Amino acid sequence: MSDTPDHPLTAALKPLLEAVGATAVDPAEARPEDVVLEWDGAPAVAVRLAHLSSALDLLLAEMARQFDGRPLAELGRTEKQRVVALLEERGAFTVRHGVETVASALGVSRFTVYNYLNRQEKS
Repeated sequence: MSDTPDHPLTAALKPLLEAVGATAVDPAEARPEDVVLEWDGAPAVAVRLAHLSSALDLLLAEMARQFDGRPLAELGRTEKQRVVALLEERGAFTVRHGVETVASALGVSRFTVYNYLNRQEKS
């Protein structure tokens, strides 16, 4: 999070903002695209949303958190299949080069990711 006023709302939002790749900024420095949140009728914090280009990286980081923070490449085959299923549910493979990026993060080939996806469709 950026330099923001010491405000309870900022502290409460910190875990959520980090999880989605957003940052908190001083409302006085808000851009038109930022979301300004109010507290008791006054601007308390502005939220700057992450750029779409970082969406897949954020999803992969979330997957690592869900699997005890371990690098995804160290997961077993069943866990990797679960990661692919979760990423599919979240639309990760609609992002350009999504399969290649996920395959690299999992330490497998693109062919393996496609096999996991096909296996999931048959279930």
